[in-house]
Amino acid sequence: MTGALLRFRVLAWVVGTLLLLLTLGVVLRYGFDRPTLSRTVSPVHGLLYIVYLVAMADLGRRVGWPVKRMAVLALAGVVPLLSFVAERGVTRELRARPR
Repeated sequence: MTGALLRFRVLAWVVGTLLLLLTLGVVLRYGFDRPTLSRTVSPVHGLLYIVYLVAMADLGRRVGWPVKRMAVLALAGVVPLLSFVAERGVTRELRARPR
C-alpha cells in the first residue's frame, strides 16, 4: 500500500499545483485577454487528472474505500486547493491504521 499511497500523494500535489496554475490562466485569459497559460496548462492538467483518478482508485481499492469516498476524492482534483487538503487527510488516516 505504501507505493499506492506515494503515487496518490505525488499526483494530488501535481494536479493541485496545475489546477492553481490553470485558475490563474483562466483569470489571465478572460480578465486580461492573455490565453497562453490556460492553453498550455489545461491539457496537461486534464491528462494528469486522469492519472490521478487511476491512482486514487487503485489506493481506494487496496484500502477498501466505498465508491462514495472515492467520488469525493475525485472532486479534489477539480476544486482549487482541495487536493492538498484531501492528500493530507488521506495520508494521516492511512498512516494511523494498524499494519
